[in-house]
Amino acid sequence: MATSRTERLRNVVLLAHSGAGKTMLAEAMLAEAGVTTRLGSIEDGTTVSDYEPEEQRRQSSIQTSILSCPWRDHKINIIDTPGYADFRGEAISGTWVADSAIVVVAGQTGVEVGTKQMWGLADDHRMARFIFISKMDRENADFQRAMSSINEAFGRKCVPIQIPIGAEAAFEGAIDIMDPDADVPAGMEDEVEEARERLTEAIAESDDDLATKYLEGEPLTQEELTRGLRAGVISGKTVPVLVGSSPAQISSRVVLDAVIDLLPSPAEASPAAATDGDGNLLSLTSDSTGPLAALVFKTSADTFVGKLSYFKVFSGVFKADSQTWNASRGEAERIGQVFTLLGKSQDSVSELASGDIGAVAKLSVTTSSDTLCLRERPLTLTRPVYPNPVFEMAVFPKSKADVDKLSSAVARISEEDPSLAVTRQPDTLEMILGGLGDTHVEVAVEKAQRKFGVEILLRTPKVPYKETISAGSRVEYRHKKQSGGHGQFAHVFLELEPLERGAGFTFDERVVGGNVPREYIPSVQKGVEKAKVDGTLAGFPIVDFKATLYDGSSHPVDSSGVSFEIAGSHALSKGIQAASPILLEPIMKAAITAPDSDTGDVMGDLNSKRARILGMNPNGDGTTTVDVEVPQAEMLRYATDLRSQTQGQGSFTIEFDHYDAVPGHLMQRVIESLEELEGEGSHA
Repeated sequence: MATSRTERLRNVVLLAHSGAGKTMLAEAMLAEAGVTTRLGSIEDGTTVSDYEPEEQRRQSSIQTSILSCPWRDHKINIIDTPGYADFRGEAISGTWVADSAIVVVAGQTGVEVGTKQMWGLADDHRMARFIFISKMDRENADFQRAMSSINEAFGRKCVPIQIPIGAEAAFEGAIDIMDPDADVPAGMEDEVEEARERLTEAIAESDDDLATKYLEGEPLTQEELTRGLRAGVISGKTVPVLVGSSPAQISSRVVLDAVIDLLPSPAEASPAAATDGDGNLLSLTSDSTGPLAALVFKTSADTFVGKLSYFKVFSGVFKADSQTWNASRGEAERIGQVFTLLGKSQDSVSELASGDIGAVAKLSVTTSSDTLCLRERPLTLTRPVYPNPVFEMAVFPKSKADVDKLSSAVARISEEDPSLAVTRQPDTLEMILGGLGDTHVEVAVEKAQRKFGVEILLRTPKVPYKETISAGSRVEYRHKKQSGGHGQFAHVFLELEPLERGAGFTFDERVVGGNVPREYIPSVQKGVEKAKVDGTLAGFPIVDFKATLYDGSSHPVDSSGVSFEIAGSHALSKGIQAASPILLEPIMKAAITAPDSDTGDVMGDLNSKRARILGMNPNGDGTTTVDVEVPQAEMLRYATDLRSQTQGQGSFTIEFDHYDAVPGHLMQRVIESLEELEGEGSHA
């Protein structure tokens, strides 16, 4: 595909609830434009954008695909995103580099949970958009019901520019109400006239001059209506609604025309925020004569070309066989071939103009969200902001052969998807893979196995409990061992006392009279510190206590540093058992946002999870945020629980806050369950 000028580019993201018909709309657009010779099928796994094996098996999009499509001497970059909430990070990446959106609504269901969430994503970018009501030929498709749900959710600015002819099996096409010469079937004249009047009113409302003319009773010309509609769409004051059926290719041509006629080019879109080498904030308009600034928004491991970096040129021209500067890393990158994209296929081009989207292979240091620019004019574009993981699983290699490959594979998968996070839990020594839901994590593991040949097991993470004491104790321990020649002797008296929560560990001594020689006191401390790593209740570190060496004795020949280290270690273990040991659990601070109608159920569930309600804050949009402190052990599967309670409309953030004692009536039960898990783990 030849290089397109910026004003002849359109970057449009497809947004919808999962299953509403985004991918089939993309298929219909490609077929209409002659890019493909026939429509692919989701059921057969033959669509252009759902090319990953995991997508074909699940029959659902799990990643963002870029589809280059020529139409009327323009180039459209169709950005097909997943609708499922677990893959929200992919939708964020796709929306970040789009200039406009098509929001797809299924004719049978109308606006759904995911539709509202994706609409909010487009709102965040103040994005021009139109709505496509899909699947009008399916059973239970109802245009009026779908329109009512659209107006209820998004307002009266959403107005049809097409009226369907028939519905369900009788759906045969749509009337373009912008066209005064359109053929209108008998019996639909009043409906079309009413829709045309409503559209004219909406267009007039978006322009002061047109509003004056309309209110004075003067008819608006066809040219004024066309110009006013585009201006209203770009300003966000008007959202046109189209109808069709993608498998039947009804309205796919109209959709392509609407992308060109109604949606903005990159040059008309909002400027991009950037920072120069001195830290000054800049606004970059999409201009090929400007300084080079390209954002890498997606990274993938390609079987044939290796690592593939997807980018959008926000300013300047991106040339093949050139040298660029990664401003995010402070390192040079050599650019080889530059590609335009059609799903998994790549076509080589010599350069990409400002506003265009493409890919480059085998970059050495560049990862997602990095900016590529010129070394003499460093610029850093604002990075996309991804939600923090809310669902975590511990990952383990299935066999010894997978041990060495595990860390590398998981790191590379998380590099492909910035909404994944890989951490090492220092207390449990587990590798933790965090994502936006159980499906998100499972798909990441499937990809790791397919792309990098490592088999991974998933387990619920261990909770990093700690132990402490709730009372003071005094203990004596004598270490004596004789085995011929020099023996071992050390005799210590330890005093233990609890400290306030979060104080950690303190060692002190008040030995008088040289009963424990000064050179052996550090050895006693070393023994105590070694022993506190593994507690007496369930093997967790002991914290928040003070150990004081206050007396002891030694032998002039048999005493040594090792002997006193052993004595200190055993003395601590003995003293802890006498000091009423208790278990501490991590307490998380969480903010749960749910529809007002579900808040009661959410609160009841949180109370059953031993949560402490800190406050409730109505958000003014039909949702309430509940702030709580809640034990981590109760929140390991909360992403799934909340989705079930709120039909997918709830969301939450969570972070560690502090440690607190496990209630006495639960402590033994927790210890027993930990022992069972340990037993299962040893047999895995």
